Amino acid sequence: MSSPSAPAVLPGDPPGGGKAVVVWSIGVAVYFVAVIFRTSLGVAGLDAADRFHVNASALSTFSILQLLVYAGMQIPVGLLVDRLGTKKVLTIGVVLFTVGQLGFAFSPSYAMALASRALLGCGDALTFISVLRLGTRWFPARRGPLVAQLAGLVGMAGNLVSTLVLARLLHSVGWTAAFAGSALCGVVVLVLLTLFLEDHPEGHEPKPAERTGAAFVREQITLSWREPGTRLGLWVHFTTQFPAMVFLLLWGLPFLVEAQGLSRAAAGELLTLVVLSNMVIGLVYGQIVARHHAARLPLALGTVGATATAWAATLACPGEHAPLWLLIVLCAVLGACGPASMIGFDFARPANPPERQGTASGITNMGGFVASMTTLLAIGLLLDATGENYHVAFSAVFVLEAVGLCQILRLRKRAVRREREQLVASRVEAVHVPV
Repeated sequence: MSSPSAPAVLPGDPPGGGKAVVVWSIGVAVYFVAVIFRTSLGVAGLDAADRFHVNASALSTFSILQLLVYAGMQIPVGLLVDRLGTKKVLTIGVVLFTVGQLGFAFSPSYAMALASRALLGCGDALTFISVLRLGTRWFPARRGPLVAQLAGLVGMAGNLVSTLVLARLLHSVGWTAAFAGSALCGVVVLVLLTLFLEDHPEGHEPKPAERTGAAFVREQITLSWREPGTRLGLWVHFTTQFPAMVFLLLWGLPFLVEAQGLSRAAAGELLTLVVLSNMVIGLVYGQIVARHHAARLPLALGTVGATATAWAATLACPGEHAPLWLLIVLCAVLGACGPASMIGFDFARPANPPERQGTASGITNMGGFVASMTTLLAIGLLLDATGENYHVAFSAVFVLEAVGLCQILRLRKRAVRREREQLVASRVEAVHVPV
């Protein structure tokens, strides 16, 4: 099965250049801070259980609620970005996730802590789609896959800060000081985006919306969903992202410490390996997809297969604990999940015109977070039901991967055929553009 080649420079493409890098970097800095806040619970899960006196199911509710808000906001966020522009949406997002992080720092009760994580998830939801839109407004289309992977890579660097810095602060200065201190990062990026961020380069203003209202919103969502590339992008994101997200967001540290008998320090190093592997693989995947669009599906399917194999080997390993080398392999393989999920956007992006990019990206981005939310809940319930049998609980990963894989295989030919037709049509249109 062939696939369209990487797009050449198209009429009306943004110029890129130094200013584009500076503006885009400010947007990515906002996403970087959002990821720090999003993943901060991943290094504080055991502390949160002690602080709020909750069991595994209640602990997983923190991340489930956060992801529920995040996933539920994706289509509205896509519509907002298409309508209001990146700067306004990012500003709202920074305010919300900073207030949420501060609230979590000072929460005296489980209920208030839940409300704070929900607010944080709402602000976090406004960031990534905005950054993707910023990339398409400032860089040529041929740079799209690499720019998106770089954004994801910087986000993983935020995860690295949580793993290395916030975890140490948590145990040196305490819960309140660590979370309240990290909230200052939100204030810094708010100042930067207010002063320096611009929605688009001069001369590349988007066309004003000709229609508004509920009917127009429904049409935007319907037209985006009808594109096979949008649906394929959603299922690629669904199937690839969640194994690493669940591991880093909440259950990785308890699994490594309580089920595998590692110290917190050793478990933290393995979580760091996931992040470092993600950053390296993200660069590789971005370069490959930018040069060879036909590699998109093999990379996504290969990542799903490798992840399932690594988990199967770890969970089926005889003995009380898996050997350290196998845990290292598992964490290195999980590092490919984030970059593979970004490939979903590389199916949705060429399937939709510029005025629907935010909406299509929002639909795609829902996939992995719905899968993560479902798996977080399943693992928490299974842990409580089986007396904290992590081997049974983590078997939920295979169920979600099987569902997503079936959908990818069902949609792949239709999406590639449609993309080829659209590429031919755009080249014909470019030939007839008057000079």
